[in-house]
Amino acid sequence: MVDGSRDIFAALDNAKTQLYHFKAIVIAGMGFFTDAYDLFCITAVTELIGRLYYYDPSKAGQLFLGWLGDKLGRKQVYGITLITMVGCAFASGLSFGSTTHSVIASLCFFRFCLGFGIGGDYPLSAVIMSEYANQKTRGAFIAALFAMQGVGILVAGAVAMIVSKSFLVAYKADVFSKNHILSTQPEGDYVWWIVLVFGAVPAMLTYYWRMKKPETARFTALVRGNHEKAAADMAKVLEHDIIVDESRPKLPSVPSPSYKLLSREFVTRHGLHLLGTTATLFLLDIAFYSLQLTQKDIHPATGLVPKASSMNAIEEVYKISKAMFLVALFATVPGYWFTVFLIDRIGRFIIQLGGFLLMSIFMAGKPYLFVALYGLTLFFANFGPNSTTFIVPAEIFPARFRSTCHGMSAAAGKAGAIIGAFVVQSYAQKDDQIKRAIVSLSVVNLIGFLFSFLVPETKGKSLEQLSGEDMDEGDSEGAKKAEEKV
Repeated sequence: MVDGSRDIFAALDNAKTQLYHFKAIVIAGMGFFTDAYDLFCITAVTELIGRLYYYDPSKAGQLFLGWLGDKLGRKQVYGITLITMVGCAFASGLSFGSTTHSVIASLCFFRFCLGFGIGGDYPLSAVIMSEYANQKTRGAFIAALFAMQGVGILVAGAVAMIVSKSFLVAYKADVFSKNHILSTQPEGDYVWWIVLVFGAVPAMLTYYWRMKKPETARFTALVRGNHEKAAADMAKVLEHDIIVDESRPKLPSVPSPSYKLLSREFVTRHGLHLLGTTATLFLLDIAFYSLQLTQKDIHPATGLVPKASSMNAIEEVYKISKAMFLVALFATVPGYWFTVFLIDRIGRFIIQLGGFLLMSIFMAGKPYLFVALYGLTLFFANFGPNSTTFIVPAEIFPARFRSTCHGMSAAAGKAGAIIGAFVVQSYAQKDDQIKRAIVSLSVVNLIGFLFSFLVPETKGKSLEQLSGEDMDEGDSEGAKKAEEKV
């Protein structure tokens, strides 16, 4: 690492928590809020527009746009993901067609494109926040960014409740058991249109501020090799000058490390780390998304949602969104914020191990305690591996690979989600196989617990220490001397 970079990173790591840190959380977090809103709002209206089955495209977005973030820069690709999300959220809410099939086909198409943008935003948001944050509170800031997902889920439920309740008051109808046809109000189309289109609003409001944010200093210095630009950009953000010591001999401004992604040197240095982050996310999402998909069955079982035959179409949207809101408020969201407040005190490693272990225990718990254990599992998923597997990949890899490796880890998670959706759920539909499916998920969490030992603790260390980039200066000097001898 060159001397100019060392001065810049020291200023960033030692910076006091100030306004720009919170501003970064809001700007980057609003994108993540939008991600969560757009991914979860469809749950509130899915019964109204029919069950939609489509391939999960966010996996492709995480791989491609994560890689692009390391090639073109975080800021430039961040704008692309935001425009994609805004445009597709609007388009999915205004799905067009004169027949049922054309409306559903256009909705599926725009939701696919929306997923691609969301997938790209996932690694970029994490990496940008990690590279802006100071060393002492980096974990809390990335966790707060991730906690915006919980806020997005709450808002998705609240918006769906408000819209459906307003239409329910204005357009009354018989319940389905009394009248199969008239129980579905024609005005129901406007309900799901409004709910889906609202997902574009938060991202659209932050576009200007996203584009005003400078490129991260670590990308500019370590990948582009432009230390003066990095210092100037961070001086604006920190609101004081960063002095780069020019008296020391300068090393060549060549981005380091010199090895390539997935090369032998990369595998030697970071192979186990990448295996750890991809495996834990893969295993987590098998269990976590299986858990999320069972909500449609758990809500009626717990009395949060009545039987569909006892409601009309818009009333069903209201009841489902209310149940979703309550589960998020009392089980999902608190877990996120426990992570925010404790991650820089007890560390990522303990939170991840504890979360995996407790999820495994609760999933194998007694059936008569199911509702309580279900809530606790959601809590410790978010005060556990669902948060830490988002945070750690943004910290442990070199700057030139950071976004790509985070995208690879997240894409592995989506592969796990697909298994949870199609394989595990196929067993969960059969009464005699439900217990076996739940026990298998408990075992999956236990395997995730074991793979967590491949991931290092990152609390209290700089990004350059974790990635090994602080050693590259010595490596460069050694290589230069060797060349001179030859």
